[in-house]
Amino acid sequence: MKKIISVASAAVLALGVVACDGANENAMEDEGEQAAEVVNDQAEAMEDAGMISDDQADAMTDAAEDRADAMEETGEAMDEAAE
Repeated sequence: MKKIISVASAAVLALGVVACDGANENAMEDEGEQAAEVVNDQAEAMEDAGMISDDQADAMTDAAEDRADAMEETGEAMDEAAE
């Protein structure tokens, strides 16, 4: 359920801000989101296999989402510097 909510929220947010984002920001955001999805899938698989707890899986996903946010901010700064 968390994954569905996360994906839906990300999709709505992306649609809302695409028009005002620069090319670098969009590219870095996409790359970060894809990487975060991979980590989320890995964390869920590890949790399902009993290798980690739910809290550990959540922490992995949160860290990946934080990295994705940082990548987006870096892209935004690159776009602003180019203006």
